[in-house]
Amino acid sequence: MKKFTCLGLSMVLALGLLAGCGGNDASTSEPAGSTPDAATSTTELSGSVATDGSTSMESVIGVLGEQFMADHPDVSVTYNPTGSGAGIEAVTNGSCDIGLASRALKDEEKEGGLTETIVALDGIAIIVNGENSVTDLSLEQIASIYTGEVTDWSEFGSEAGTIANIGRESGSGTRDGFESITGTEDACVLAQELNSTGAVIEAVRTTPGAIGYASLSAVEGQEGITVLTVGGVAPSEETVLDGTYAIQRPFVFATRTDEALSDAAQAFFDWATSEDANSLIESAGAVPVAGTDAASAA
Repeated sequence: MKKFTCLGLSMVLALGLLAGCGGNDASTSEPAGSTPDAATSTTELSGSVATDGSTSMESVIGVLGEQFMADHPDVSVTYNPTGSGAGIEAVTNGSCDIGLASRALKDEEKEGGLTETIVALDGIAIIVNGENSVTDLSLEQIASIYTGEVTDWSEFGSEAGTIANIGRESGSGTRDGFESITGTEDACVLAQELNSTGAVIEAVRTTPGAIGYASLSAVEGQEGITVLTVGGVAPSEETVLDGTYAIQRPFVFATRTDEALSDAAQAFFDWATSEDANSLIESAGAVPVAGTDAASAA
């Protein structure tokens, strides 16, 4: 009887081991043409990606973060709209993964340990109050307005009225780009100095005689303002990419040169700067550069 019982148990264990091996084979089999990495890439990635900086990049970083989180449910992408200068400081001191700047990094910032990667290009649109009849200004005329040399709209063929210059705060990438292109660094005379793209647009919309500058991606479809042509060229994806629209700047990811990103942050960075993200960047109103000469130059 004991021999029979032992034999029976041995057969049960043997059958169980065989069943277990068969089950493991079934659970680890891959679909035809797939690889283990491809099958697990969307489920294994987890963590957070902290971005901080340019308010002009809100639409771009918004669509990129939303899509990445949809593709990777265990990853959180956050955005703190503090302005380009603050974003560069945040990535420098390690309080975010990726700094967002709507201007090129300065030599001292690169020498201080940051790497610049251009994600997109953006036109800086010149906008006036919707009641203004002016539709085109040259770079020289824009500069004469912002330095206070010309103070009345009648100088440009419109009805007489005091010009109200609206601009961004010190440290803004939009302001840096605008002033460097128009040659008005440290010379602008502003009626209002505001700390976000949306605030500039609203001020121009509600202030008679106002002129301002804002990201092209932010002004499209806005009512109560007029987007000017500059030297006869309208800001658009085509004119920004081919360089015929004069007032443009890069949208930049700033990262710490000697410090690796986390797996989640690196995956987001790689995807956002690839051609796979181009259509999303374009939908946000900016001009993607992945796969173009602009990306190679970066």
